[in-house]
Amino acid sequence: MSKSIFYHAGCPVCVSAEHDILNLLNPKEVEVIHLGEDKTKIGDAEKIGVKSVPALVTPNGHVLHINFGASMADVKG
Repeated sequence: MSKSIFYHAGCPVCVSAEHDILNLLNPKEVEVIHLGEDKTKIGDAEKIGVKSVPALVTPNGHVLHINFGASMADVKG
């Protein structure tokens, strides 16, 4: 993986975290995936180890859960 991946679901906690992450890191090095808009990516996120959003997956595959916005079960609906 060459980029970090930031997963979120669009809630206020997630949007705030997205802004902070993109201010801290080079936005060109972060892929932002909104799981509320693209539910096809939920399985990929779970496979990587994302348990809740917002979460940042580093290029080496570590999952950093940031604050707590929603569990993956909540995102699935």
